[in-house]
Amino acid sequence: MAPALVAAVDLKDYTNSTQGLSYQTLSFVGNTFVRVTDESIDQALIHLQQSVGRFSNYIGVASLTSIDDIISLLDAGAAKVFVTRHQLDELKSLNINQDRIVLCLPDNKTEVIDAIAGTQVDVYWHQAHDIELVEAWLKEYGTDRPNVFVSFQTPNLEDVLKIAKSSAIPIIPAESLTVDTQKEPGLLSVAKLLMANATSDRPDGLFTTLVTDERGVALGLVYSSGESVAESLRTGRGVYQSRKRGLWYKGESSGDIQELVSISLDCDNDCLQFVVRQKGRGFCHLATPTCFGQYHGLSKLQQTLQDRKASAPEGSYTARLFNDSQLLRAKILEEAAELCDANTKRDIAFEAADLFYFALTKCISAGVSLEDVERNLDAKSIKVKRRRGDAKPAFAAQAAVTNGGTTATMKEPSTKEVIKEATSVPKSKDDPAGTKNGRIAMRRYVTANETPETITAALQRPSQRSSEKIISICQPIIEAVKTRGDAALLEYTHKFEKATSLTSPVLRAPFPKELMQLAPETAKAIDISFENIRKFHAAQKEDKPLRVETMPGVVCSRFARPIERVGLYVPGGTAVLPSTALMLGVPAMVAGCKKIILATPPRANGQVTPEVVYVAHKVGAEQIVLAGGAQAVAAMAYGTESVSKVDKILGPGNQFVTAAKMHVANDTNAGVGIDMPAGPSEILVVADASSNPVFVASDLLSQAEHGVDSQVILIAVGLNEVQLSAIENELNQQANALPRVDIVRGAIEHSLTLAVETIEEAMALSNQYAPEHLILQVENAERLVDLVENAGSVFIGQWTPESVGDYSAGVNHSLPTYGYAKQYSGVNLASYVKHITSSHLTREGLENVGPAVMELARVEELEAHRRAVSLRLGVA
Repeated sequence: MAPALVAAVDLKDYTNSTQGLSYQTLSFVGNTFVRVTDESIDQALIHLQQSVGRFSNYIGVASLTSIDDIISLLDAGAAKVFVTRHQLDELKSLNINQDRIVLCLPDNKTEVIDAIAGTQVDVYWHQAHDIELVEAWLKEYGTDRPNVFVSFQTPNLEDVLKIAKSSAIPIIPAESLTVDTQKEPGLLSVAKLLMANATSDRPDGLFTTLVTDERGVALGLVYSSGESVAESLRTGRGVYQSRKRGLWYKGESSGDIQELVSISLDCDNDCLQFVVRQKGRGFCHLATPTCFGQYHGLSKLQQTLQDRKASAPEGSYTARLFNDSQLLRAKILEEAAELCDANTKRDIAFEAADLFYFALTKCISAGVSLEDVERNLDAKSIKVKRRRGDAKPAFAAQAAVTNGGTTATMKEPSTKEVIKEATSVPKSKDDPAGTKNGRIAMRRYVTANETPETITAALQRPSQRSSEKIISICQPIIEAVKTRGDAALLEYTHKFEKATSLTSPVLRAPFPKELMQLAPETAKAIDISFENIRKFHAAQKEDKPLRVETMPGVVCSRFARPIERVGLYVPGGTAVLPSTALMLGVPAMVAGCKKIILATPPRANGQVTPEVVYVAHKVGAEQIVLAGGAQAVAAMAYGTESVSKVDKILGPGNQFVTAAKMHVANDTNAGVGIDMPAGPSEILVVADASSNPVFVASDLLSQAEHGVDSQVILIAVGLNEVQLSAIENELNQQANALPRVDIVRGAIEHSLTLAVETIEEAMALSNQYAPEHLILQVENAERLVDLVENAGSVFIGQWTPESVGDYSAGVNHSLPTYGYAKQYSGVNLASYVKHITSSHLTREGLENVGPAVMELARVEELEAHRRAVSLRLGVA
């Protein structure tokens, strides 16, 4: 897009200007014109290198004798070169992009049309003095033309505005321009020139203004006026026009100010873009970086790394990378090699993300930002001279061995690599994941010493693969089961569960006794748990329908009915999870669901664990679907020859199960609901000085052992160093004694301790995080329940480990994770019923409410609605 204004500068003294635009304010205009001679070519090249990406540099080269020098200037990043007709012909013969060439018009203006005939390059009118002639020529030339640049013998505001409003581009000496007309009243206002062609489509005359960072990420939408633009340029800050309060100096009260980078208009001249460097917590009043939420992708990673560089916890992995250049170098080389070896779309994306992480860590450690990198990418994209780009000999030889030789082959991704989660299990004992100075330890933050932004970033859950990618994997599986039924379901079970002996995808009730052979103590444990869960959920039943007389003769009621057909997903395979079968099956039985279907992955021998079959028998399940993953969800959602279709699917699972549940729930043809989205397991423990370090550590580890993508949080209230160390020592000692210690380390890598001063702060942070499991190991723990706003399930006091909720206390363990506790309840009796409302009116009731109904129907122009009442009442 054409610039609104170009500031002409002299290479010798423009950085030391005593009036007009300084080097800093020059960047607000963003466009410079520099005239270069044979004597100043080297200085011009240095200027271009130093200002790469910061300015659009227009270079006057009419005085240069060498065409190679002109090409060197283009190669160094000149946006456009201003050339003579002879130079233009030479550059055209070399196939230089004509978009980067501006033709200097001859002094004899009668030759203007001849000069530009046959070419579409931009043109430059030098030292115009007869402004009316320029205006007439621009009018004759028309608007469907290349850009026209115009400089002036004696620039004044009236003449420059005339040229600007004729859709030409004024070139004004930087010393004649100002961003502060009060301080320099004799100079030309940059604000007025920038806004010369601005047009507002709003009744109040304000301009819609998009505020972005230097990467172009939208921070928010505001409004500007000519006055606010001038003030922003004068102060070098983001200043906008509030529709209620007048001039709005962003960050004046909050401290979240913006450093102005540049201002420009869009292609229609009715919208402004402010490019800024945001300081403080962020642009939004909610203390997020943008009004559209948090940063994502590389911007989010950069923000995290910058925060870590400023205050990385001692011993954290990121701190190690910043302080150990050899480790960082090794990781970059390792990830680059893994990216080269990746050969599926999924693996390439995964390995590229790892490489970006370590490469950006290298950049941030050296003070290089993504903006710097992108400026270099932009500069490289306009290079004229291109080398062949061959690899250096050592790397070329290595690639030849890898791809063409017999000593190495492209690695085939294993199943484990295909389903990588947020973090990987430590690859060896030397892998530092989850450790600090050789001990298994969580990162520790003292909230009083950190910014709210740092704490919010620390509380982010481990990154999960994007739902789009997961759904793209699940869709063909779901479609196959939907269209081919049992055949597809069996194919996927054979493939994923290795249960090749299966010939039927279901096990039907009554289940054979030989499939429920249990040790007496196991059966007793299940029976005790069954009864406790039954009692708690039975107590949730509504005794009678709700009945309210809203007006005399108008009775409204609500009554509950069980969902007729429910499908319960029980994760399995090599795992034994009768507890999940209980938590899902018992409330379905208590609610009175007519058809209960269980789905669980079979073992390689085609059988289901006897504990799950026993539970299915106790809750009255009709059948067990011998499948897992997206294929099991699809079978229950659409039904197959053997699998009964259900009305609602409940139960936890991995990301593929969750994605499949959400997909079928959004398919109106499936007609199926789900309980809630789900993510990895998590726990938050609030502990004070009265807590037992042994108990605290054991509760944290009870969830860390679930998976490498689990997260555990400790909020320590008023604990001193000795008390904190006692918990950390217990965590290390207990973790090392666990058989799943490598999984624990993977989870601990993104888990943390927050040291706070007050219980109020602890509960505020807990509510912000919204944990799946919340444990209150504090003095008088019951009193804190009133402060709980967001949690899946709460465990009160030191004698209430989370484990009892998972198994036998009676509460349900199928709970919202990943922050969904802010919107969802855990599974309960209400998950298995729906409520129906009814109305019952007498004639008196209709006479009482009818006039209101008829009036609202009239307002909404729904005549049949009105007549349904009026005909009964016999009124017009």
